[in-house]
Amino acid sequence: MRKPFICGNWKMNTDRKSAVALAQATAKVAQEVKGVEVGAAPPACYLEAVLAAARGTALVVAGQNMHNEAGGAFTGEIAGPMLKDLGCLYVILGHSERRHIFGETDEFISKKVHAAFKFGLKPILCVGEKLEERQATQTEAVVRRHVTAGFAGLSKEQAAQVVVAYEPVWAIGTGLTATPQQAQAVHAFIRKLLTSLYDAALAAEVRIQYGGSVKADNNFDLMSQPDIDGALVGGASLKADGFAKIITEGARAKKV
Repeated sequence: MRKPFICGNWKMNTDRKSAVALAQATAKVAQEVKGVEVGAAPPACYLEAVLAAARGTALVVAGQNMHNEAGGAFTGEIAGPMLKDLGCLYVILGHSERRHIFGETDEFISKKVHAAFKFGLKPILCVGEKLEERQATQTEAVVRRHVTAGFAGLSKEQAAQVVVAYEPVWAIGTGLTATPQQAQAVHAFIRKLLTSLYDAALAAEVRIQYGGSVKADNNFDLMSQPDIDGALVGGASLKADGFAKIITEGARAKKV
């Protein structure tokens, strides 16, 4: 059975004091809610403080991004070995904001996925379509491209460790959310695609999160769907009480 995974992506928010407080509160929930993996992805400058707050608890910590090179003349970037050295377990790659604001290509993201494994990190690979692409019935084509490129060249052992986060770009920070049925349809499509790329056993192992205006009042319905294994939560993860409810509702949905 796939273990549900709910991770908060704090993006470019918090200060040091609030980051530590939020990490402590989230770590407490992670300890109390059994059967759900709980993560936090703070800004890079607060990773060390958050990791210290999470130490000895069930809370896992992710980097929000990384370069594919181990080091070098890449001003402003962070390298995989740096994240690993701090104690991160995961790294978010291919987030829609990286793709559409910073122009990251499928090829570049693929290099990052391979680098994550090289440096001992597990990638959270984000995929998803923009509003105009959905309206043009291109959702499956876009998701196919993102998934195929992200998994290109990975062994079955590596592929099984990738967490896929389906995030319809039109539902991020807009207040719009894909209906549970819309989200499930794309998650099922991703699992079918992984079956064709690898096999059914591998596809059944991979965890697929939903990301896009996830809140306490909609996560139960989302995670009740058979192929939705968790959530990548943006703004709603910045309020400890609300994020705690998202976690508990996800656990209730999956009956863990």
